[in-house]
Amino acid sequence: MPAHVHILGICGTFMGGLAALARAAGFKVTGCDAGVYPPMSEQLSALGIELIEGYDADQILLAPDVWVIGNVVTRGNPLMEAILDRGERFLSGPEWLAREVLFGKWVLAVAGTHGKTTTSAMLAWILEHADKSPGFLIGGVPVNFGVSARPGRSDYFVIEADEYDTAFFDKRSKFVHYPARTAILNNLEFDHADIFCDLADIERQFHHFVRILPGSGRILSKASDAALERVLAQGCWTPRERFGAVDGWTADATADGGAFDVRWKGETLGRVTWSLSGTHNRMNALAAIGAARHAGVAPRLACEALGRFEGVRRRMELRGLARGVTVYDDFAHHPTAIRATLEGLRARAGKARILAVLEPRSNTMKAGVMKDALPQSLAEADLVFVYTAGLAWAPAAVFAPLGARVQCHDALDALAEAIVHAARAGDQILVMSNGSFGGLHARLLDRLAQARGDADQGHAGPDA
Repeated sequence: MPAHVHILGICGTFMGGLAALARAAGFKVTGCDAGVYPPMSEQLSALGIELIEGYDADQILLAPDVWVIGNVVTRGNPLMEAILDRGERFLSGPEWLAREVLFGKWVLAVAGTHGKTTTSAMLAWILEHADKSPGFLIGGVPVNFGVSARPGRSDYFVIEADEYDTAFFDKRSKFVHYPARTAILNNLEFDHADIFCDLADIERQFHHFVRILPGSGRILSKASDAALERVLAQGCWTPRERFGAVDGWTADATADGGAFDVRWKGETLGRVTWSLSGTHNRMNALAAIGAARHAGVAPRLACEALGRFEGVRRRMELRGLARGVTVYDDFAHHPTAIRATLEGLRARAGKARILAVLEPRSNTMKAGVMKDALPQSLAEADLVFVYTAGLAWAPAAVFAPLGARVQCHDALDALAEAIVHAARAGDQILVMSNGSFGGLHARLLDRLAQARGDADQGHAGPDA
């Protein structure tokens, strides 16, 4: 019989991807979560993975070979308490992944505060385009693949290397478990205020990661990032290449921003022509190209691959067009990411109005740790709508610098109506949240389409 793993917290993006990898590797996989719901529940059920709602202690009778614990699980969880009382064998998700999937692989790990998912997806696609058939585990769904995880058919494995803590019993960052040979350090800012005290606390974890990289490996790091420079100054035993600096990888964009030349120490190695926008995406691309070169992919072939890169769901994902209004979905959850995303959209949209819709949903955002940076991060938006339910700070005061451009609502229906009332043909609506946002995207598109019907019947619509 195949070894049996039971996964606690299976419906999270990381743990769900881990479950898919375990199933593909021949394990018998079962799991539980407090929220067993689509789409993850449907994806896992389609793989033949039995899902249990909740953490009832009776699950101890399943008697798996090992319990795999997600970082959503805490002490006091009934099943976890039963596991501890019985002296059962358990591992964290990252530790199990390192032992059963990553061991012996050429691991390409993508770390950083921003851009991990997109850069990981770019890198996996470049390797795929180069016929290297990589495995991957990514915190989003690359459109080119349609799945967030797969085992691959080679020794190459791309992983999004998250700095969040591993488990309630292992407070190190997840990425210290990953035996990386190629590492991207995209950027580093303060985030995750629920587990880190300050930026220095995060820098310490990043240096723990740097300490386990081999001398035969490669680090691709963002130039002019003071926090990363401090990390590497603590000690670095791995050759380093920088991107975003003339002594390393640079991107020279064309006037319309639809293409850029890739240069290594001033020498042009290829051109990327694509539909993505923004300086941040060009930096992501440079990191992926440099990492792929370390794995044996010529930059010119990598540039060709990125010309066919279709992006990642929930990263400036086009959700629809209704009544001449375009609605995008983006995962932006940090002031720096919000600013970069809006700047990219402005470059694409030109003089069209941008309506930014923000849900400050992460633990860090709800606590108000970076609230004072939010108004400036939204500077490119013509109108701003903020969903304020559950915030521990006063949004009206924080967003006051935006004046009449901003509206704050603590009810989702009122928020949706306000956006639809303000929208007009040609507008670009950018919805930003690291959660589902109560299905706001579909609500907006449905309501906009309904408003079109109302107008056709002679009723007053939002533009009346």
